[in-house]
Amino acid sequence: MFLLRNRYAMAVLAIAFVAGGFAAWHAGVGSSQAVAATAPSLATAVDVATVQSRTVTDWHEYSGRLEAVDRVEIRPLVSGTLTAVHFADGSLVKKGDLLFTIDPRPYQAAVDRAKAQLAAAQARVVYTAADMARGRRLLADNAIAKRDYEEKRNASNVAAADLQAAKAVLEAANLDLEHTQIIAPISGRVSRAEVTVGNVVAAGAGSAPLTSLVSVSNMYASFDIDEQSFLKFVSPARGQAKTQIPILLGLANESGYPRHGRIASIDNRLDTSSGTIRLRAVFDNADGALVPGLYARIRLGGGAPSAKVLVDEKAIGTDQDKRFVVVVDEHNKTAYREVRLGSGEEGWRVVETGLKAGERIVVNGLQRIRPGDLVTPKTVPVSSEPHLAVSEAGVHGANAADNS
Repeated sequence: MFLLRNRYAMAVLAIAFVAGGFAAWHAGVGSSQAVAATAPSLATAVDVATVQSRTVTDWHEYSGRLEAVDRVEIRPLVSGTLTAVHFADGSLVKKGDLLFTIDPRPYQAAVDRAKAQLAAAQARVVYTAADMARGRRLLADNAIAKRDYEEKRNASNVAAADLQAAKAVLEAANLDLEHTQIIAPISGRVSRAEVTVGNVVAAGAGSAPLTSLVSVSNMYASFDIDEQSFLKFVSPARGQAKTQIPILLGLANESGYPRHGRIASIDNRLDTSSGTIRLRAVFDNADGALVPGLYARIRLGGGAPSAKVLVDEKAIGTDQDKRFVVVVDEHNKTAYREVRLGSGEEGWRVVETGLKAGERIVVNGLQRIRPGDLVTPKTVPVSSEPHLAVSEAGVHGANAADNS
């Protein structure tokens, strides 16, 4: 009986212990849920920056090819055997440098022959002049017929004419001898020798060139622009100095557009098949990197500099075929804002529409927020100013506005 009572008491105590533990656990859970319900939600920390406004130039981008300012095909002016090549293929030469030598011996012989003919003509001139003088004295004394005197005078005139012809022959012979030494007509870079020593070359415009020579101190870049661009900012400047149209150039292996040039010429007609007109700009080639035929990336400044809204490219997001930024309002709430982009350079983009100067946008943390979220903005300073090129109010940019 005593044992049954003890077992009953132990069962009661166990039930009471379990019930008390469950009540305590339930109270704890309830209090934690209450705390969680009353705790305020944490705002996402993001970096924001104030939209900047700068005076920039509207740039348009084109493709073109480099062309030499001066290009000469070297052809022989006299025929003969090529005896020497005085340059290395692809080397730089100066105006007046010797390039080729043609065997001068036949032409030296022609010069010697012309000199002899000149000496004979001079002797005839002296003799006929003296003979005519004697005939004049005899005619005055009626010791000679007038017909004989006129023959002497005619012989003197013919001798004088022969002297002039002999001088011309000698001059031509000297010129041919000079042409056996083929010199560079301009300074620049020479191509390879198309004819080697020992070959016979022929004179004339139809003959094969011995080599070609291009100038390198300056280089042309030719490119085509569309009709609308021409009418908008090229045609109005035609009556002014062409240097007022800013133009930049970059090669395929160069970043940006480091070379500055000027418009050299504008074609006199529009190509109706393509709707474009050709422009030619000239660029300095002090480093020799510009080579005729190379692909050139060209930026042409259009219109006067104007105020544009600039944003950091890190703040621009992509939504399928749209571009957007996230704006933070005065209550620190985010809002989606679609924008249309313009030119850009070195981390900066021009915003044509969709944003105003002075607004705050998220520049770091776009992936952690959604429109309408509450954020904790951390204002960051503008990391760098846009590079001002061409003038104090120019920022390089792309051709057309980026609508995609």
